[in-house]
Amino acid sequence: MKQVNIQIPLRMLSLLLGLFLSASAFAQIAVKGHVKDATGEPIIGATVRVDGTQTATISDFDGNFALTANQGANISVSYVGFVTATVKAAPNLVITLKEDQTVLQDVVVIGYGTVRKSDATGSVMTVEADQLNKGLATSPADLLQGKTPGVQIMTNSGAPGAGSTIRIRGGSSLSASNDPLIVIDGLPISSTEISGGDVLNTINPNDIESFSILKDASATAIYGSRASNGVIIITTKKGKAGAKPHVNIDMTGSFKTIAKKVDVLGADSFKDFFVANYSGNADAMAALGNAKTDWQDKIYRTAWTEEINASVTGGYVKGSDFKMPYRVSAGFLNNDGILKTTNMNRGTFGVNLTPTLLDDHLTINLNGKGVFTHNSFADEGAIGSAIQYNPLKPVYNEDGNYHYWMNSGLPNSMATLNPVAQLEQQNKDSYVRRFVGNAQFDYKFKFLPGLRANLNLGLDYSTTTGWDITDYKSEISYHNKVQNGTGEWKKYTQMRRDQTLEFYLAYARELKELRSRFDILGGYSWQHFYNKKTERKLSNDGNNLEYAVKEPIFMTESYLVSFYGRLNWTLMDRYLLTATLRNDGTSRFQNNKWGLFPSVALAWRINEEAFLKDVDWLSNLKLRLGYGITGQQNINQGDYPSIPTYHTNQGGSYYWFGNSAIVPITPKGYAAQIKWEETTTYNVGLDFGFLKNRINGSVDVYKRKTNDLLNEVPVAAGTNLTNYLLQNVGDMENKGIEVAVNVVPIEKKNLRWEIGVNFAYNKNEITRLTASDDPSYLGVEVGDINGGVGNHIQIQQVGNPINSFYVFQQVYDEAGKPLEGVYVDRNHDGQITDNDRYVYYKPDADVNIGLNTELSYKKWTLSAAFRSSLGNYVYNNVASNTEMKADMWTNNFICNRVTTAPYSDFSQAQYRSDYYVQNASFLKLDKMTLAYNVCDWIRVHLTAQNVFTITNYKGVDPEVKDGLDKNMYPRSRNFIVGASFNF
Repeated sequence: MKQVNIQIPLRMLSLLLGLFLSASAFAQIAVKGHVKDATGEPIIGATVRVDGTQTATISDFDGNFALTANQGANISVSYVGFVTATVKAAPNLVITLKEDQTVLQDVVVIGYGTVRKSDATGSVMTVEADQLNKGLATSPADLLQGKTPGVQIMTNSGAPGAGSTIRIRGGSSLSASNDPLIVIDGLPISSTEISGGDVLNTINPNDIESFSILKDASATAIYGSRASNGVIIITTKKGKAGAKPHVNIDMTGSFKTIAKKVDVLGADSFKDFFVANYSGNADAMAALGNAKTDWQDKIYRTAWTEEINASVTGGYVKGSDFKMPYRVSAGFLNNDGILKTTNMNRGTFGVNLTPTLLDDHLTINLNGKGVFTHNSFADEGAIGSAIQYNPLKPVYNEDGNYHYWMNSGLPNSMATLNPVAQLEQQNKDSYVRRFVGNAQFDYKFKFLPGLRANLNLGLDYSTTTGWDITDYKSEISYHNKVQNGTGEWKKYTQMRRDQTLEFYLAYARELKELRSRFDILGGYSWQHFYNKKTERKLSNDGNNLEYAVKEPIFMTESYLVSFYGRLNWTLMDRYLLTATLRNDGTSRFQNNKWGLFPSVALAWRINEEAFLKDVDWLSNLKLRLGYGITGQQNINQGDYPSIPTYHTNQGGSYYWFGNSAIVPITPKGYAAQIKWEETTTYNVGLDFGFLKNRINGSVDVYKRKTNDLLNEVPVAAGTNLTNYLLQNVGDMENKGIEVAVNVVPIEKKNLRWEIGVNFAYNKNEITRLTASDDPSYLGVEVGDINGGVGNHIQIQQVGNPINSFYVFQQVYDEAGKPLEGVYVDRNHDGQITDNDRYVYYKPDADVNIGLNTELSYKKWTLSAAFRSSLGNYVYNNVASNTEMKADMWTNNFICNRVTTAPYSDFSQAQYRSDYYVQNASFLKLDKMTLAYNVCDWIRVHLTAQNVFTITNYKGVDPEVKDGLDKNMYPRSRNFIVGASFNF
């Protein structure tokens, strides 16, 4: 039988089946989808692409997209800041993109750009928005207290809108500014004073996204002459391309009380003490009185504060060529002070637009912040008056008028002022309008990927109008020899304008085959600082008599021109190099205009080495070495210290010709050869992380040496127009260690606990103060105090820290009680003279510690922030000026005394005794907050600030500027309730 060949039919069947299956496989389908983030918000402008084809689209305003694709094809969905997702083609898709944590968390802001955190070679600390101090923060500085090692921030007083003292790794100068450079969204901000306001307080803290603190010279040298004291870079909040409009509203209300008052003798105790010392003086006893007045209660109050901030954030997308992230914000703050008549009203408005055009090759960053501030000030001398005013006298006499100490029918001009009248008979107001803004244009060249050009145009412009009005026939007007009861109307104005132009080219390239990358940057900077002030004074008696020249005008300006460059190089993902160079020229120095500021830093990512690659518990280990030089030209001597200038004389030296006042001018001394102060910094650092960074931190050891310190030194008579002249003659050193550790002990679905601890030790020493080493040169006495005439309590002396206390050594009896006027004869010459004074402690702490903790359970969050300062001392000028018995009755008026006066029992003031230099180490609970998430869009919180202070210091507050306690406006204790709404 003939066989039938069936191979061909089988092959044909296989071919037909394959064609059928292929047709089925490549059949195109309509794909509709929705792209969202983890919170459910739609992502606008996400790129949706069919892999291996040219088919692509972007998600629309609602996050939706539509395209056609082959059944089962791979579809990739990508968006900046998110991990790319890949899904199979299907008729209906919902894609949730996850945030790319390596992008979001591994980038730190540095000078003129950003860098991967793993590639950073300098000492840079970053504090994000969710780590900042919440509560009542009127200044950006308030947000950073206790957050980073080596950064000490202290509010100068409790007054609304009071400025802050910021120090990074101690001070580097004696007479020049020790403030860090502040950079806001790429715009360097001048520290020039704003009349009637503080430079930082005109920035709304609610707009801030993060801080980057640059501490060592390898990180700061790119800013050259303005970076000796470190740099704080503030980045404000911005919108996100493609995001739907997001509305945030924050509302808080709070009340404030005085945390502690000065302990003065009450009415009964004072009467007993006074009678015991003045019972034989009939005039004194007749003037004693019988009222019972707590004068501090009369000037302080429970104060209220309201604040509301609102913002709209989002991003507009039109096709693939235009994206417009945006953020618009507004805020209002009404902040009453605990001292009566003090208040700050602030309104803010901010706009940030970041359009990208030309297929993402051109990015424009437009930032504008407008601020209007109304400050109502008080005569803070009322605080000292309330401490000393006789508690046996009333606020008002029986006729309803204020009680004054009288002399021959008029208020006694030598007496203590009635503190209530001192507040209510004066009006001090200022209105500050400020705009801070810049426009950055960043263009990526098409012909050479990685090359970009950046142009930054910035303006910081403010105007101030203020009035100080003293009532006609008020007590304080009679105390003024010029007014003599007429009162005064004074108007002052200021126009402050800082202009910035910066341009740089940057080129970055990644060499994947070598696991290496580098970027090079070179640029030019031009800055102009202009300041104009006017002042006018009139009598307030209805006659409008002018005291002097109508509108004295003060105008000053300076320029700063710079060229700079930087190289960042990463080799094999573990060997890092940063080198910078900046050349600055300033108009402030006549014959030494230019300064060159280099730096170099090396880093080694040890955990990337082969012998540690498989160590799972080690997340990060990086060694850093840095060296650099920075400068200082903000010398607090004006804009013209090196050129001949003339001084306009003050009232009392005018010459009158007829009805015209002739104002004499006097030539001033000048030093033509002065130049930059230069600070050289050496830094060794170690960054570490364990257990997937649940334990992470850093250790830094540094040495900072400042050369050519500017110091006022005596000059030979006749060689200049002054007896003391500013010259570059000094050197200073700061040495220290900083440690920061962050730990997450618990991290579960509904429970998380995080702890952050930072520690900083700093030792400061002046090593030279004269052009030649002169062992007989005592130093420069500083630290003016209240009481006496020309008393100084501190000294700048070689071999000791800056502002060291310079006092007599007190002798005590067997019971430990100080003996009046009895001091140790330290030079053993048989007499007590100024030569027996000695250096005794200093105001700056040896150690500063910060502790921040946050515990979250389900919808509840509890957080707290502690600070501790160890080894700092304060001169208690309140006590030294109000303990002596001699001035209880003098010039026909009576003064109260602090409660320690009966113990010390000093008849005369002992201003320069080390008895008043007191240990001011402290532990403070700065803030405690309890928050609850009511739902996804409502969060409420309760906050207490300045909760408690543990200290041995006998004054009101151990934290005072320069270590001199002179009747400071006390800090309040605040209790805040707030709510945040997110739509």
